[in-house]
Amino acid sequence: MQSTSRMQWTSRMQLDDLDFADDLALLSQKQQQMQEKTNSVEASSAAIGLNIHKGKSKVLRYNTACNNPITIDGEDLEDVKTFTYLGSIIDEHDGSDADVKTRIGKARLAYSQLRNIWNSKQLSTNTKKDEINEAVYIELIDVIVKPLLVPLKSLNL
Repeated sequence: MQSTSRMQWTSRMQLDDLDFADDLALLSQKQQQMQEKTNSVEASSAAIGLNIHKGKSKVLRYNTACNNPITIDGEDLEDVKTFTYLGSIIDEHDGSDADVKTRIGKARLAYSQLRNIWNSKQLSTNTKKDEINEAVYIELIDVIVKPLLVPLKSLNL
C-alpha cells in the first residue's frame, strides 16, 4: 500500500521525512500534505511539552508554483531559497546541485594547493605521494566527517 503523503524515492520505496537528532525535514509533494504534516508534528510536540521554534523553522519549495504559506499556530513560516541539512546544501531550483558545485569547488581548491608539492623538484616521489595522501585525507575529514560530528555531539554519546 502506498501513502499519498510520501515522496517516491525509488520504484519500491517512499520517503516521508528526514530526521537526525533534533532536526527534522518534512517532505511532501503537495502543499496541503505539508501543512498537515506540520500540524501533526506541532500537535505531537505540544502533547509532550515541546515547542517548535518558529524562527528556526523554514520552508523550501522545490519545483512548485504554489506559494500558499505553511503555518504553525497561525504564523507563516519563512520561505527560503536554500538551506543546509547535515552539511548538504539544497536549493529551490537545482536541488542538490548547489551542494555538488560547492564540493567540487572545495576539491579544486585542495588540488590547486597540492600543485606546488607535486611540481617540487626538491621532494622525492614517495614524499610527494605521502604529502598528497595526507592532504586528501584531511580534506575528506573536513568535507565528510566533520559535518556529521556536530549533530552527533548533541546526542551526548
